Amino acid sequence: MRVFKTAWFSKAARKAHINDAELCEAIREVMKGQADDLGGGVFKKRLNKNMHRSIILARGRKYWVYAYLFAKKDRDNIDEDELGAFRDLADVYAAKTDDAINKELAAKELVEICHDDKVKVQE
Repeated sequence: MRVFKTAWFSKAARKAHINDAELCEAIREVMKGQADDLGGGVFKKRLNKNMHRSIILARGRKYWVYAYLFAKKDRDNIDEDELGAFRDLADVYAAKTDDAINKELAAKELVEICHDDKVKVQE
Protein backbone atom coordinates (compact mmCIF):
# COMPACT_ATOMS: atom_id res chain seq x y z
CA MET A 1 0.00 0.00 0.00
CA ARG A 2 1.36 3.39 -1.01
CA VAL A 3 -0.43 6.58 0.02
CA PHE A 4 0.11 9.98 -1.56
CA LYS A 5 -1.27 13.48 -1.43
CA THR A 6 -1.26 15.89 -4.33
CA ALA A 7 0.69 19.12 -4.02
CA TRP A 8 -2.62 21.00 -3.81
CA PHE A 9 -3.94 18.70 -1.09
CA SER A 10 -0.68 19.05 0.83
CA LYS A 11 -1.12 22.84 1.07
CA ALA A 12 -4.79 22.53 2.01
CA ALA A 13 -4.06 19.94 4.71
CA ARG A 14 -1.29 22.09 6.17
CA LYS A 15 -3.70 25.06 6.43
CA ALA A 16 -6.28 22.79 8.10
CA HIS A 17 -3.65 21.42 10.54
CA ILE A 18 -4.06 17.84 9.32
CA ASN A 19 -0.81 15.87 9.57
CA ASP A 20 0.42 12.86 7.64
CA ALA A 21 0.00 10.47 10.57
CA GLU A 22 -3.71 11.37 10.69
CA LEU A 23 -3.98 10.86 6.92
CA CYS A 24 -2.34 7.42 7.14
CA GLU A 25 -4.67 6.39 9.95
CA ALA A 26 -7.64 7.59 7.90
CA ILE A 27 -6.56 5.38 4.98
CA ARG A 28 -6.50 2.35 7.29
CA GLU A 29 -10.07 3.22 8.28
CA VAL A 30 -11.10 3.58 4.62
CA MET A 31 -9.68 0.11 3.94
CA LYS A 32 -11.90 -1.22 6.74
CA GLY A 33 -14.96 0.32 5.09
CA GLN A 34 -15.16 3.33 7.41
CA ALA A 35 -15.71 5.91 4.65
CA ASP A 36 -18.24 6.79 2.01
CA ASP A 37 -17.58 4.78 -1.17
CA LEU A 38 -18.69 7.08 -3.99
CA GLY A 39 -17.97 4.45 -6.64
CA GLY A 40 -15.37 4.27 -9.37
CA GLY A 41 -12.47 4.26 -6.94
CA VAL A 42 -13.53 7.49 -5.19
CA PHE A 43 -13.95 7.68 -1.42
CA LYS A 44 -15.00 10.48 0.91
CA LYS A 45 -13.47 10.42 4.38
CA ARG A 46 -14.10 12.72 7.33
CA LEU A 47 -10.97 14.23 8.88
CA ASN A 48 -9.94 16.63 11.60
CA LYS A 49 -12.65 15.73 14.13
CA ASN A 50 -15.32 15.84 11.41
CA MET A 51 -14.46 19.43 10.40
CA HIS A 52 -13.12 18.52 6.93
CA ARG A 53 -13.88 16.06 4.15
CA SER A 54 -11.27 14.49 1.92
CA ILE A 55 -11.65 12.91 -1.48
CA ILE A 56 -9.41 9.88 -1.92
CA LEU A 57 -8.73 8.14 -5.23
CA ALA A 58 -7.98 4.43 -5.09
CA ARG A 59 -9.13 2.60 -8.19
CA GLY A 60 -7.47 -0.82 -8.01
CA ARG A 61 -6.25 0.05 -4.51
CA LYS A 62 -2.57 -0.03 -5.46
CA TYR A 63 -2.10 3.70 -4.97
CA TRP A 64 -4.21 5.75 -2.57
CA VAL A 65 -4.21 9.45 -3.46
CA TYR A 66 -5.62 12.29 -1.39
CA ALA A 67 -6.88 14.62 -4.12
CA TYR A 68 -9.26 17.15 -2.57
CA LEU A 69 -10.07 18.64 0.82
CA PHE A 70 -12.95 20.86 1.86
CA ALA A 71 -14.34 22.19 5.12
CA LYS A 72 -17.75 20.90 6.13
CA LYS A 73 -18.76 24.46 7.01
CA ASP A 74 -17.98 25.65 3.46
CA ARG A 75 -19.86 23.03 1.46
CA ASP A 76 -21.96 19.94 1.99
CA ASN A 77 -20.55 17.74 -0.74
CA ILE A 78 -19.03 17.59 -4.21
CA ASP A 79 -21.38 17.79 -7.19
CA GLU A 80 -21.97 15.15 -9.87
CA ASP A 81 -19.61 16.79 -12.38
CA GLU A 82 -16.81 16.84 -9.81
CA LEU A 83 -17.50 13.22 -8.91
CA GLY A 84 -17.25 12.24 -12.57
CA ALA A 85 -13.93 14.06 -12.88
CA PHE A 86 -12.59 12.35 -9.75
CA ARG A 87 -13.67 8.95 -11.12
CA ASP A 88 -11.78 9.70 -14.34
CA LEU A 89 -8.73 10.76 -12.35
CA ALA A 90 -8.95 7.56 -10.28
CA ASP A 91 -8.75 5.60 -13.54
CA VAL A 92 -5.65 7.59 -14.53
CA TYR A 93 -3.89 6.80 -11.25
CA ALA A 94 -4.87 3.13 -11.48
CA ALA A 95 -3.09 2.89 -14.84
CA LYS A 96 0.12 4.56 -13.65
CA THR A 97 3.32 2.58 -13.29
CA ASP A 98 5.78 2.90 -10.43
CA ASP A 99 8.06 4.82 -12.82
CA ALA A 100 5.32 7.33 -13.60
CA ILE A 101 4.59 7.77 -9.89
CA ASN A 102 8.29 8.25 -9.15
CA LYS A 103 8.46 10.99 -11.80
CA GLU A 104 5.55 12.79 -10.16
CA LEU A 105 7.29 12.46 -6.80
CA ALA A 106 10.51 13.90 -8.22
CA ALA A 107 8.56 16.81 -9.75
CA LYS A 108 6.83 17.32 -6.36
CA GLU A 109 3.39 16.88 -7.94
CA LEU A 110 2.81 14.09 -5.40
CA VAL A 111 4.08 13.58 -1.87
CA GLU A 112 4.27 10.07 -0.46
CA ILE A 113 2.95 10.02 3.09
CA CYS A 114 2.94 6.33 3.98
CA HIS A 115 4.12 3.08 2.49
CA ASP A 116 3.17 -0.35 3.83
CA ASP A 117 1.73 1.12 7.03
CA LYS A 118 4.79 3.26 7.80
CA VAL A 119 4.48 7.05 7.86
CA LYS A 120 7.14 8.67 5.65
CA VAL A 121 9.33 11.34 7.18
CA GLN A 122 9.15 14.53 5.12
CA GLU A 123 12.49 15.97 4.05
